[in-house]
Amino acid sequence: MEQTVPVLQIEELSGGYSLGKPVLHDINFEVGAGEMVGLIGLNGAGKSTTMKHILGLMTPHKGAVVVNGKTKNEEPHSYQSSLAFVPESPLLYEELTVREHLEFTARAYGVEPEAYRERSERLLDLFHMKEKADSLSIHLSKGMKQKVMIMSAFIARPPLYIIDEPFLGLDPLGIRSLLDFMMEMKMGGASILLSSHILSTIENYCDRFIVLHRGAVIAQGTLNEIAQQAGLPGESLENIFYALVKGGV
Repeated sequence: MEQTVPVLQIEELSGGYSLGKPVLHDINFEVGAGEMVGLIGLNGAGKSTTMKHILGLMTPHKGAVVVNGKTKNEEPHSYQSSLAFVPESPLLYEELTVREHLEFTARAYGVEPEAYRERSERLLDLFHMKEKADSLSIHLSKGMKQKVMIMSAFIARPPLYIIDEPFLGLDPLGIRSLLDFMMEMKMGGASILLSSHILSTIENYCDRFIVLHRGAVIAQGTLNEIAQQAGLPGESLENIFYALVKGGV
């Protein structure tokens, strides 16, 4: 039987901001096609550093990050076009409108005009941003700016989404819209690596979880599997996470 190559593979990854002081220590995990994986950890655990390595913003000291079977060094253009990123803090061009941000992203990813029109109208409707479509981003609230970042990521259809704390600034309706849309993308075969501190929200959406603590993976698997690893079968993700990290805080 033919084995499917994971969309994202992290292999023995060590890295950080200076060569002598790695933040990450021999990290191993993968994200398969049509899978949503939660990356969870305390502040300073290494989640953002892991994401920066995946995005190609940092070079590993050791190990490799492989997307669709290729590293960034092997095929830089193919690697970058295979992923989209939603950062924790919105980063927009102040003098572009909401719609212009979507158009800019669509062109960068080579989205066909007809597909762009269909996707943009759907996203503007889903995130209740139609009335703001022609507003400059400088005039948007933080929550609305976050919605623009999210819509820009989803206007493309790369195989892998890297999403960092996307719920900050979103109202309850925005959170539900995002979760529902991520599930729709997942059902269509997209892979999602999602980092969030709101464990009760992601507990029922992620297929698996990676628990990162002090730069190392201390547990990973389905909710049931990490519950077994923590010795807490049947417990909530919050309780499991607390039990796993409290001894090493």
